[in-house]
Formats: sequence, C-alpha cells, structure tokens
Amino acid sequence: MSDVISPRKAAAALTEYWSPRVIGELDDNYIKVAKVLGTLAWHSHQDEDEMFLVLQGRLRIEMEGSVIELAEGEMFVVPKGVRHNPVAQQECLLLLIERKSTLHTGTTVSEKTRSLGEQLRPL
Repeated sequence: MSDVISPRKAAAALTEYWSPRVIGELDDNYIKVAKVLGTLAWHSHQDEDEMFLVLQGRLRIEMEGSVIELAEGEMFVVPKGVRHNPVAQQECLLLLIERKSTLHTGTTVSEKTRSLGEQLRPL
C-alpha cells in the first residue's frame, strides 16, 4: 500500500455503512476509512485507543457520562477501556487510526461487526 491515496475519496467510494477499509499501515497501526450512517453499537477496546477524524459530515460519540460532537476536520481519541457508541445522523466519512489488534466492535458482536479480513478487502 505505497500509492498516494485520498482518504476522503476512498471513504466516499465505499458502498457499505459501518464497514471500515484499511488504506494504509503505520508501524503497528492500520489507517482506515469508513462511511457511516445511524448507530454502530456500544462497545469498548480494552487495550487500544481509537482515533476518529471526520473527513465529511458530523459524528457524535456517545460515552458513558459524556457525549462528543465532531464536525468536519475535527478528531477525537477514545481512550482504551471507554465504552462508546458512534452515531451519525447523516452520512459521514471518517478516517480511523487503530492498532492492528483492535477488533471492530471490541468484544461486542452485531450485524455491523466486520472482521479484519473484511476490512482488508481491496477498495
């Protein structure tokens, strides 16, 4: 994956919501893009932080006891162990940076959960 890539264009080209795709690697981390709409699922990542950067649209990250509202160009890191639920009222494009060991929805499994194999599929 050494080609020049536009994360925003890659995310916009996705056809499935809540189905992140790996577009690059940085040491022990994957760089992913996603197109989201609606609610993902309450979950946590016990050993990994998770970074959300909004490429287009708005994202709300619900956490127990607080809510973060992100606008286009803003980012937030959900600390490891914090239960959170990403929500997009309208279509939103995201860039995510996560350790390679990070499970999509932690130990919570739903119909929206994607395996690493699914996330590694070509764009």
